[in-house]
Amino acid sequence: MSSPKIHHTSAYVPTRLAPVNTVAYGCDMMTKATLSSDDWIKAAFRALSSGGVQAIRAEAIARDLKVSKGSFYWHFKDVPDLKAQMLAHWAGQATDAIIADVEDAGGSGQERLRRLVDEATGDRNLAYGGVPAEGAIREWARYDGAAAEVLKAVDERRLAYVALLLARCGHSPASSRSGANILYGGLIGLEALASGELVDLRAEMHALLSALLEGESRRGV
Repeated sequence: MSSPKIHHTSAYVPTRLAPVNTVAYGCDMMTKATLSSDDWIKAAFRALSSGGVQAIRAEAIARDLKVSKGSFYWHFKDVPDLKAQMLAHWAGQATDAIIADVEDAGGSGQERLRRLVDEATGDRNLAYGGVPAEGAIREWARYDGAAAEVLKAVDERRLAYVALLLARCGHSPASSRSGANILYGGLIGLEALASGELVDLRAEMHALLSALLEGESRRGV
C-alpha cells in the first residue's frame, strides 16, 4: 500500500503595507489637507528666529511640523517662493493687520497710540518665534535685497502711521515725525533687549510713549 503524498507549500507571507498612521501613508495625506501655507510660514519664521536665514530649509521645517518634505511642495514652488511669501505675510500681519485693528477700535490719538503699543508688544508673534522674529528679519535684510525692500516699506508704513497718530494728539508735523522716529526706534532697540530677557518690552514702550506725550504737552503750555 503506497503512502499518501504530502504536498509542501510555502507559507503565505502578507505584503507589508505602510501603517495608516505613519508619515509614509495616512498621516502625511492628512497633513497635506490640514496644514495651510500659513502653518508652513509660521514654522519658517520660527526657524529664522532661532537659526537665521540659513535655517529656512524645507526638510528642517518639515521636521518641525512632523510631516514629510514632499508636503512642502503642496504650498510652495521652492524655498525662494516660501521666502517671498514669508515677507508678504509679515508685512500684512505684523503691520497692516495691526493698523486695521487699531483703527477699527477707534478712540482719540492717545488711545490709539496706547492700543498700538499693546498690539505691537502682544502675543501675535509667539507662533512666529516670539520677540526675536523681527530682529531676525532685520538681519536677513542686511544680506538680501528682496527682504531689504520689504523691510524698508514696512518701516515707512509704521513710521507714517505713528506720525499720523501723534499729529492727532496735536503734535506739529516736525514733532510728529521726530516722535515717530523715537518711538519706533525705541521699539527696535527694546526688542533686542527683550530677546535677552533684560526688559519688560510692553512696560518700557508705554513709559516711552508717556514721556513723548507729556513732553509735547509741556511744550504746548
